Amino acid sequence: MSEYAVTDPATGDVVATYPTSTDAEIQAAIEAAAKTGRTWSRTSTVAERAALIGNVAAQHEQRREQLADVIVREMGKPREEALGEVDFSAAIYQYYADNAERFLADEPITLLEGEGSAVIRRGPIGVLLGIMPWNYPYYQVARFAGPNLVVGNTILLKHAPQCPESAELLQLMFLEAGFPQGAYIDIRATNDQVADIIADPRLAAVSLTGSERAGAAVAEIAGRNLKKCVLELGGSDPFIVLSSDDLDQTVQAAVDARMENTGQACNAAKRFIVTENIYDDFLTKFTEKLLAAGDGISPLSSALAADRLERQVATAVEQGATLTSAGERRGAYFPPGVLTGVTEDNDVYRQELFGPVAIVYKAGSEDEAVAIANDTPFGLGSFVFTTDAEQAKRVADKIDAGMVFVNVVGADGAELPFGGVKRSGFGRELGRYGIEEFVNKKLIRIGG
Repeated sequence: MSEYAVTDPATGDVVATYPTSTDAEIQAAIEAAAKTGRTWSRTSTVAERAALIGNVAAQHEQRREQLADVIVREMGKPREEALGEVDFSAAIYQYYADNAERFLADEPITLLEGEGSAVIRRGPIGVLLGIMPWNYPYYQVARFAGPNLVVGNTILLKHAPQCPESAELLQLMFLEAGFPQGAYIDIRATNDQVADIIADPRLAAVSLTGSERAGAAVAEIAGRNLKKCVLELGGSDPFIVLSSDDLDQTVQAAVDARMENTGQACNAAKRFIVTENIYDDFLTKFTEKLLAAGDGISPLSSALAADRLERQVATAVEQGATLTSAGERRGAYFPPGVLTGVTEDNDVYRQELFGPVAIVYKAGSEDEAVAIANDTPFGLGSFVFTTDAEQAKRVADKIDAGMVFVNVVGADGAELPFGGVKRSGFGRELGRYGIEEFVNKKLIRIGG
C-alpha cells in the first residue's frame, strides 16, 4: 500500500491514494532534471526565467480557490488561512520575478593590486532536492522553488506523504507556466529512495523543512556525500511580554501568534514569558481568549498528530504541570489549552508543542525573561512586547534566535529572510539571502 494518500483529518476518510515512485521512475526523474539543467540554465536568461516565475505567481492567483480547497482537504488548514497561504505563495514568486535580475547581477570586485578586473558571477549549481512538510504545502515550496528556478537550478520535489494532491497540482502549474520538462519534477519517494537520491552524484544539494530527526538524517547523508544542505527544523518560539499599554491588544497578539495554522507552525509562539507585575492579568485574559478559540477550531493535520500532542500534554501534567483546557480531544480535533507550572525537570520544558497548547511562564526581571527564552534547544523565531524602545533593542540583541519580531505578529514577508540557529537548523530562505543559498559565486578575474 502506498504511503502517499489524502486523508481528510476532519472525517478520517481516505479520499485518494497515490502510487509511490518506483526506483526506475526516480532514476528517470534525476536524469531528466540533470539533462534539463545542463541545457536550460545556459540557453535561458535570468530575465526569461524570472518571467516564468511570474507566470507561476499568476497561476496561484487564477487557481486560488482550487488550491485552497486541496489543502483544507489534505491537512485540515482553516479555509481563510489556506487562501492566505496561496496569496503569500503568489507574492513570493512575484517577489523573485521582480528582483531576480538585481539579486543575480554581476558583482565587481575592486582589485587591491594588478591590472584588469574581477567579478563575481552568480549561476546555478545543478539539481536540487526539496523535502517539504505538510503544514504549509504551497508556501514551503514557494520559498524553495521560486528563487532556485530563477537561478537556473532544476528541482526534484518530494512532498509530505499526506500532500500528494497539492504536490501534483504544483507540478502541473509549473509546466503550464512555461517551465521545460525536467525543471521541476514531483516525486513520491520513500525514505530509502531519498537517501539514494542525496547520494547520487547528479544531485548538487538538498533543502529540508521538517523535524529535527529528519534534518539530522538528511544532514548526515548530505555530509557523507559532500552535498550542501539547508535545514529549517522545529521551533519553540518565546513570546516575551515585558510591559504593555494595552494588555487586551497584547493578549490578542499572543493568541494570534499561538493559533496560526491551529498551532502547527514552526515559528508560532509556543512559550509565553511574562513579567510578574502583569503575569496574573495576562494569564487570566490569555487563557480565556485561547480557550474561546476552540469554538469552531479546525482539526490538526491528522489523528496521529493529535495522538502525539496528547501524549506530550499528559506527560507534562504527570510531571507536575497544570493544564487548563477547552475540552476533550475528538479524533484529530484537539482543544486549546494552557500549561502553567512547567519547570526545568519537566520534559515539555524543552520540547516543541505542535498544536493549540501554550506554556506560560512568570519572569521576575528582564534578565530572567531572556534566560527562560534562551533555555531551549531551538532558535527559530521570537517575539518581544514592550513599551520601552531601548529595552526592545536590548532584549532583541540578547535573544538566541534567527528572527525577532518586536511588538508585532504575523509580519512575515517575501523580502524578509527566514531561518534559525541551534537545533532549528541552518541556512536562510526568502529575501535576498534566500536566493544566495544554492548558487555558484564564480570568480572571473581578467588580467590587464
